[in-house]
Amino acid sequence: MLKKTLVAVAATLGLTGAAFAQADFPFALDWKFEGPAAPYFVAIDKGHFEEAGLSVEISAGQGSLDAIPKVATGAFPVGFADINSLIKFLDQNPGAPVTAVMMIYDKPPFAIIGRKSLGVEVPKDLEGRVLGAPPPDGAWAQFPAFAIANDLDVSAITVEPVGFPTREPMLAEGNVAAITGFSFSSYLNLVRLGVPEEDISTILMADYGLELYGNAIIANTNFAADNPELITGFLAAIAAGWKDAIADPDMAIASLIERNPAADAELEKRRLELSIEANVATDFALANGMGGIDDARMAKALEQIAQTYEFQNEPDVSLYFTDAYLPDASLRMLK
Repeated sequence: MLKKTLVAVAATLGLTGAAFAQADFPFALDWKFEGPAAPYFVAIDKGHFEEAGLSVEISAGQGSLDAIPKVATGAFPVGFADINSLIKFLDQNPGAPVTAVMMIYDKPPFAIIGRKSLGVEVPKDLEGRVLGAPPPDGAWAQFPAFAIANDLDVSAITVEPVGFPTREPMLAEGNVAAITGFSFSSYLNLVRLGVPEEDISTILMADYGLELYGNAIIANTNFAADNPELITGFLAAIAAGWKDAIADPDMAIASLIERNPAADAELEKRRLELSIEANVATDFALANGMGGIDDARMAKALEQIAQTYEFQNEPDVSLYFTDAYLPDASLRMLK
């Protein structure tokens, strides 16, 4: 049965021979193998994917947008990406076979991370100062809506394009007063660089007017339509991996370190715990199970996106997210 399942996966993805042997069911992450990626490795090590008849191989990414074209082209059946970037991608590429199928970051980690010693503690403090922002950064993509929500004079903010590797070092060295980034990543990267924790200010955009959602599991719609049971099984395994990681973060980080031995286990454990507390285990997710969305909130999110982005087509939530493949809520409860 498992062999037939994997053959079906390979056929749908166009994988044969050597390619099939290298990646039975590839999953494209948004970023490196850091703490918040641990639950996906837990799902492998605890056998959750195997129970769903899946042999999953996880690939690192290079940013919140990275997985979208990978999944849209069919190179990957599933990925992990920022839903706001997905919305714009689908507007610019009508009919592209990709959609979100499970919300993970119910409260997005988009943030401005500043240093109090450099005068940045609240949004208005950005005026008159230098903000470092990597152009492909998911948090930077939401900055225009954040600026509107907080009545910022953007002409008074000097934006310095920076690369991902130099972002936190530039803030640590005082070359910029703040940066855009994911709260759990940039904060701990600064700590690792020797910046005192009491000097770091984290301005979470979701706490300052943004109704946006964050990263979600995305799927190739052609693959999903042909293999609905595989997608549902994959999502159930994802939920189980997160539940296990929440219950035992040390075990989860052990799974991560096996794939990234150079990582600092304690640092990545803190990063995982920060993502759980602030982004994943929200009141909504704890009450309803992880993965779904609130229609009214999504409508507000689309309105906020439209404040700074001119839609080429009429926004349609059904194009960007579907709950059709979510397993029963009882399988998605986090505690």
